[in-house]
Amino acid sequence: MGELPGEPRSVLVEDRGPVRVLTLNRPGRHNAIDLELRVVLAEAVEEAMGRERVRALVLTGAGRSFCSGGDISTMRRQPAAEARPRAVAAQRVIRALWEGPKPVVAAVEGFAFGAGAALALACDRVVAAADATFSTAFTGVGLAGDMGVFASLPARIGPAKARQLLMLPRRIGGTEAFELGLADAVTEPGGALAAALADAERLAAGPPLALAAVKHTLNRPPGPPGAVLDHEIDVQTGLFDTADFAEGVAAFHDRRPAVFRGR
Repeated sequence: MGELPGEPRSVLVEDRGPVRVLTLNRPGRHNAIDLELRVVLAEAVEEAMGRERVRALVLTGAGRSFCSGGDISTMRRQPAAEARPRAVAAQRVIRALWEGPKPVVAAVEGFAFGAGAALALACDRVVAAADATFSTAFTGVGLAGDMGVFASLPARIGPAKARQLLMLPRRIGGTEAFELGLADAVTEPGGALAAALADAERLAAGPPLALAAVKHTLNRPPGPPGAVLDHEIDVQTGLFDTADFAEGVAAFHDRRPAVFRGR
């Protein structure tokens, strides 16, 4: 695996064709998120989102875990004004994942605790090994949660279940995570990355403009149904005037796979 020029190796970067793999690389601490990692990860996601040749991302962790959450060894009591830069840096990662146009697949093995669980849930697709373990875990250290968990968790499992998991956190295995909706697919232990790469390759072959529109539309704040319909009209009519749409129609008539180029 490689790294972006000038970056520390807390995040490894590897391109596999049009798929960019970002690997959290603190395996000795189960990829716990310290301040450096969140800054480097945000920069890596932003850079990937701006690369035309990158069509999809896979986010995973080195070693035995996806991410065990915030690095508690770096935490201490401090005034809110001092804690704010740390929190803002964490949210920068989530904004990059949500606001970027490229689809992101999380490959979860081992622990996905606290901020690690929230990081996985911020991705567009979550592939989990059957023996992976999810937990919100924030209240265990007297915190409520961040990294988008108050949006991503209820969006996936509903507000009532999200309330219970945030207030009474428990450990959830990969198979149960799939059944609850925390994960979108479950694999044999050790198989999450391969499955996530296969999914990302399918996404990378899809129409970039349409996939970006799906992300943008689903991430909009909820509004009245009429406003949703108006936005759908704007998005759909805009996509009608793209080379990708013309290629999709032509491929359908020619009975061949479409080749989308994001134009």
